[in-house]
Amino acid sequence: MPTPDPHPREHPLPSITRPTRTRIRPGTGPAPRTDRPAGALTLLGLVLLALNLRAAITGVPPVLDTLRGAFHLTGTQVSVLTTLPVLCLGVFAPLTPLLVRRTGTEAALAAALTLTLAGALARTLPGPAALFTGTVLAGAGIAVGNVLMPAVVKRDFPDRIGAMTGLAMTLMAAGGALAAGLAVPLTHAAGWRMALAVWAVPALAAATVWTLLATRRHRRGRGDWPGTLTARRATPPAHVPAPVPPAQAPSVLRSPLAWAVAALLGIVSLVFYVLVAWTPQILRDQGYPAAEAGVMTSVMLTLGIPLGLAVPVAAARLADQRPLVTAVVLLKAAGLGGILLAPGYAWAWTGVLGVAIGAAFPLAMTLLGLRSADPRAAARLSAMAQTGGYLLAGCGPVAIGVLHTLTGTWHAPLLLLIALGVPELLVGLAAARPGLVGAR
Repeated sequence: MPTPDPHPREHPLPSITRPTRTRIRPGTGPAPRTDRPAGALTLLGLVLLALNLRAAITGVPPVLDTLRGAFHLTGTQVSVLTTLPVLCLGVFAPLTPLLVRRTGTEAALAAALTLTLAGALARTLPGPAALFTGTVLAGAGIAVGNVLMPAVVKRDFPDRIGAMTGLAMTLMAAGGALAAGLAVPLTHAAGWRMALAVWAVPALAAATVWTLLATRRHRRGRGDWPGTLTARRATPPAHVPAPVPPAQAPSVLRSPLAWAVAALLGIVSLVFYVLVAWTPQILRDQGYPAAEAGVMTSVMLTLGIPLGLAVPVAAARLADQRPLVTAVVLLKAAGLGGILLAPGYAWAWTGVLGVAIGAAFPLAMTLLGLRSADPRAAARLSAMAQTGGYLLAGCGPVAIGVLHTLTGTWHAPLLLLIALGVPELLVGLAAARPGLVGAR
């Protein structure tokens, strides 16, 4: 019979205690899980937000001739009207972080969508001043929504950045295509005022949802980046780093990675808006009928709808997105080079370009979330990137048009767009390299 050990060792069992609820301060630790009703409402808000980020812009160009006659616009005024929305996206983007700090994300989005609603209605009032004022209001609202969309995805869907960004990109493309496609039929059926005012309906629905979300967050007193949990103990656990005040957070303006992401979005946006503006004219000048050139351009843009969903999902699954960047730049160069050297195969080349530009913009937008350390950094990076990106994009179509006028052909403009592939590849490779903006 074994002799008992006079000095037994202690083998303490792990204590079983009720888990404590911890306050996770903004910018530290994982984002809290939202309850199902709030999560469903946020998802609905994201869906409605995405549907409103293009419709108020793309619904105008198809009825420009009608608006020119109704308001007696000059050629210069028409050019300003078409460029103004893109410039507004760049001008109002840097104001978004300040608005969020004062009101919160939900309230900022509710205000932005209210501006979009007001802009859609103002454009139906008599006089060209109302038309331009409404365009600025809608552009300002869309600018704020553009900036905050990646931040909302980063905050509320941190484990589904690719899927949620893809959903938003798909809905943005679909909303823009729907607005452009319905503009002329609605004008014929009910007049141009109805064709412009109809997009106030989705703006009203989106503003209502985000107002409800803002009210809900205000009542709960939850922090905005990324949210808070009710605390039972004041001291955070040892594995949670001490919070860093926002003033001490690294500035995105001093981050080479942030500049790379911003430059990539700028070049991608510039090429996109140039091709949207000038592809029909390029194809017509190469001998294609106007109707066929329009169909080719439409097909080119339609290809972006499925790619808007697929590319962000693929990018989020990769730790390094440089292969995607390389493929996009090479496809873009092939499509532009094909139109320049073998215009007889324009159907094939516009298809290649459709794949390239359809993948480029969603990829750049996905990098805003993937390269951000937290939702606050995502909002700042998004504001920085979209400010420069859309200001650059707004100047692109004008510059290409001037170059075409000076040279008399499309050779120089196409060669310039191909040459832009070099800086796009360089900044794209830097932006796609693993790393985080705003990491402490």
